[in-house]
Amino acid sequence: MAGAPIASASSWPRALGDRPKVTFWESASFTAAHAVASGLLLGLGLSGLYRFARLFGTLEWLINFKRRRRFGAALEEALGRRPTPTERRRHTREFFMRTRCDKLFYLILDRIPRKRATRLLDIGNQPVLDEAVGRGRGVYVALSHHGPQHVIAMLFALRGYKTAGVRDRNEGAIRRFVQQRLDQRYPDLPKARMLFADSYPREIYRCLQDGYVLGSAMDVHRPRDPQQTTEEVVIFGQTRRFPSGPLRIALRCRCPALQAFIIPQRDFRYRLEIVGTLLDPDRIDNEPAAVAQAMRTYAANVERQVRAQPSLLSRI
Repeated sequence: MAGAPIASASSWPRALGDRPKVTFWESASFTAAHAVASGLLLGLGLSGLYRFARLFGTLEWLINFKRRRRFGAALEEALGRRPTPTERRRHTREFFMRTRCDKLFYLILDRIPRKRATRLLDIGNQPVLDEAVGRGRGVYVALSHHGPQHVIAMLFALRGYKTAGVRDRNEGAIRRFVQQRLDQRYPDLPKARMLFADSYPREIYRCLQDGYVLGSAMDVHRPRDPQQTTEEVVIFGQTRRFPSGPLRIALRCRCPALQAFIIPQRDFRYRLEIVGTLLDPDRIDNEPAAVAQAMRTYAANVERQVRAQPSLLSRI
């Protein structure tokens, strides 16, 4: 295939083994929080815990003025106009409630029986995903900073999918803590691998060649490396450059590239909505033109989804 270089060696992930360990104090803090949340789960049940989390999120919304202002600025950018006071209150309060629900659910995920946990995940347009997985070449899923990617990664792994994600190196301690607990409870399951977005690309090639479903968010504010291969797109009325390396690597691995959105629902249910196929390596003659069109389609879909559900913004 013809095409530009993918990226410099400093712009892609390295292996899961490089993930920093949870420190003693982090472990003690999260263990205490986990014990409290587990007690609430035992006393209230999953639906009751969900309502408790939304109440807690409402209290945060009332007192956290700084974060409210940050979300208000992000909301105005996403909508492309100044929101009405009613819109601002509704979307901001929903943002606080949703993020608290996601964090609490993630923290106690190991306390939910595996069979029940897998029923909490719905996959919209699943035949598209199953067909792509069935090719045996791996699947790249283009996500965005919209919804809890860490929750979906774990639920995917509990379903038995070989799952990997790409994220910044400043990985939150809660993710490392939860991964350790799930590893202890389900030692037979493949780990949800976490690759870092500032290292060498061979691990991404390896994951796709091994049949992983690998996801990352391409809607970055600016490339991490000036030599990183990008495509120009228009989103929210602004011209930006999004990294196209993930799509180019998918093509070189002969694996399909899909786009999906994560949509939290009531009572800790989550939906992964497969929008469709961005690139099919078996149907491409001109790689640069196909990648450019796929990036424009990706940006248009992100803009439409964010404006429809701005409370799901996760990069504030």
